Amino acid sequence: MKDFEKDMAWFKREIKGIITTTQEKKEAPDGIWNKCPECKKPLHYSEQVENQYVCHYCGYHLRIGSKEYFSVLFDNNEFTELFTDLRSGDPLHFEDTKKYTDRIKETTKKTGLTDAIRAGHGKIEGQDLVIACMDFNFIGGSMGSVVGEKIARSIDYSIKNRIPFLMISKSGGARMMEAAFSLMQMAKTSAKLALLSQAKIPYISLLTDPTTGGVTASYAMLGDINIAEPGALIGFAGPRVIKETIKKDLPKGFQTAEFVQEHGFLDFIVDRREMKERLASFIKMLAPPAP
Repeated sequence: MKDFEKDMAWFKREIKGIITTTQEKKEAPDGIWNKCPECKKPLHYSEQVENQYVCHYCGYHLRIGSKEYFSVLFDNNEFTELFTDLRSGDPLHFEDTKKYTDRIKETTKKTGLTDAIRAGHGKIEGQDLVIACMDFNFIGGSMGSVVGEKIARSIDYSIKNRIPFLMISKSGGARMMEAAFSLMQMAKTSAKLALLSQAKIPYISLLTDPTTGGVTASYAMLGDINIAEPGALIGFAGPRVIKETIKKDLPKGFQTAEFVQEHGFLDFIVDRREMKERLASFIKMLAPPAP
């Protein structure tokens, strides 16, 4: 009976030590918990890192940026970041709801990024690799002049040092604030990739969710090996635009990585947890000849 009364006292919070005042309550820090967009189950940050940002319940690949991809792929997360001094200009003096220059400043402050791409040179299972990775958080991963220039310089760096090049695409397409300057990056990067091919240096393209617009229409689909993550959205125009154009219902799973692979535009779909091992094996197979 005494044990029962003691238990009830705890239940009613009558015993000292279990009463928490409002002032003493602590909120969980932002970013500690996340919810899987697919199965809606809660994911702790440490579990996400351990499982390489893949939901361990349903296998959904969470959207991540260059910081996370570099940590997943580079050995011990050790790399030298390249071309950090490039910044977007405002050649058209563009303004919509706000000035383009103000939008750049705000996005930089919010994300800590200088543009929608970062490039780095490191090792993957002991093999040298240059990675250029896009960040969707920076104006939708849009391809502007800085993105094109960083890719071009990364390719030049790969040619000079005879190091394989990996491009990780994640983009909504060309950046409208730079208009034709943005569209020119499609031809510029494609021409640079032709030089990389002539030098017989491997180019691996990794398409992640989402890869759309001018990015898909240029460097994202030009790899010696084209890889995608499971379930990634890959396409040029959006499904709504295509449906309205052809006046027909679209097939189930249209523009998913699986659909794109089935129709011959992808070589492999690779789980992120196996990505480093698979990339290392591809690099070993495609190793450039000695100069």
